Amino acid sequence: MLKKIRVAVSVLVFGLLSFYFMDFAGILPSEFHVLGHIQFIPAWLSRNIAVMLGLVACTMLFGRVYCSSICPMGMFQDVANRCSKSKKFAYRKNNLVLRWSILAAFLILFHLGFAVIIGIFDPYSAYGRIAVHIFKPIYMFANNILAFVFNHFGNYAFYQTEIAILSISSFCIALFTFIFIGVLALAKGRLYCNTICPVGTVLGFMNKFSLFKIQIDSDKCVSCGICAKKCKASCIDARAKTVDYSRCVNCFNCINSCNKKGISFSMNKNKLEVDKSKRRFLLSGLTIAAAAPAVFAQTKAELQNRKNAISPPGAVSAERLLKHCTSCHLCISKCPSKVLKPAFMEYGIGGMMQPVMYFEKGFCNFDCTLCTDVCPNNALTSLTMEQKHRLQVGRVVFKPDICVVHTKGTSCGACSEHCPTQAVKMIPYKNGLTIPFIDTDICVGCGGCEFICPVRPHRAIYVEGNRVHKQAKAFDVEKKDEKEITDFGF
Repeated sequence: MLKKIRVAVSVLVFGLLSFYFMDFAGILPSEFHVLGHIQFIPAWLSRNIAVMLGLVACTMLFGRVYCSSICPMGMFQDVANRCSKSKKFAYRKNNLVLRWSILAAFLILFHLGFAVIIGIFDPYSAYGRIAVHIFKPIYMFANNILAFVFNHFGNYAFYQTEIAILSISSFCIALFTFIFIGVLALAKGRLYCNTICPVGTVLGFMNKFSLFKIQIDSDKCVSCGICAKKCKASCIDARAKTVDYSRCVNCFNCINSCNKKGISFSMNKNKLEVDKSKRRFLLSGLTIAAAAPAVFAQTKAELQNRKNAISPPGAVSAERLLKHCTSCHLCISKCPSKVLKPAFMEYGIGGMMQPVMYFEKGFCNFDCTLCTDVCPNNALTSLTMEQKHRLQVGRVVFKPDICVVHTKGTSCGACSEHCPTQAVKMIPYKNGLTIPFIDTDICVGCGGCEFICPVRPHRAIYVEGNRVHKQAKAFDVEKKDEKEITDFGF
């Protein structure tokens, strides 16, 4: 019964979260971003005390519930292992030195400002990139096939959508993660969770002191080893009739496999002898990691010769984004304008894979705050529509010497038409032509002008990112003459 409940919850969470990452048509409402907010590292970085307390409480009561039913990477490993021809496991000794060394390296590199290390090792973010860069294109390809077939017969329930690789570097990292963890899960079950994953190490330490645990009744146990062969965490020593609780993920396979009914999930009968030195080490490590300042190296963005990359709305600054973002790419997947892409070196090596704004295929919708709504880490702080309208993520830059009005003597004005704040206006030039005039004080950096500019390869008008986001000045809304129509007008 316990296993059926765990599987049902796991399938529900995994299915909804995966589809939310892949859902390009907006079938699921935006409220489903809560599935990202209940993940361990996003909650830690966003200082979401309620979620953190909830996860810690669940772990101290029932063990690694997070690893078994909430973490998408854990469930991805279970799915991969289900595809394996051989599902037999064997007990392995706990490699404590490797586990705690990886956790220590993770915290140290984070202290030094290498936020990319969080994106690589955070299981939620790693799975998010797999979903966005591998599963989503496959899903979109299947959709396009259905659209072709259905449209051929006059049914337009499906529509064609563009499939593109958002970032070569992030795609390669996602593909490597998919292959590495997938192959590891095929052969060794939850080895990644119990050897490499820093979240697994932390929760595994807590799990040793949980109230309810897998219990082996030594009187009923005959050391047949069937439970050990079914244990995907390889933590049951059938000969010694013991369980390594630091690695147990509460899959409950052992309970169902025991023919002697010698295994149960029940309250721990032994007294909790807490190793205070280990607890102090863990708590101090988490405290230092939460408070440590990150060292940040900024590099120039390549396109348009920008001095500063454009960080998304709500980031406040690239430095703050570096400290909180885990590169789960949920904001990139859900951006309706497709202006968010994974960074390569725009923020420096420490900010690889974090979201950065580009305007080749669209511009930031003036009335959209979706990226700030779905962010589970508080890396993109929530914005009201009024705040978004005055938020200046960058400022407009105009190069009149390459503008088509100057070089070809032809009228344009597309940039002015696409500016929502009138930061770009057309003023008299010569020969009856008009040329753009910019007001950087009221520009919000939406990129509408850059997106529509016909000049290539570099636009004549573009957005320069603000290292720290600013507040744009209020702009005057042009009043339109309203005429009362008393008849049809013709």
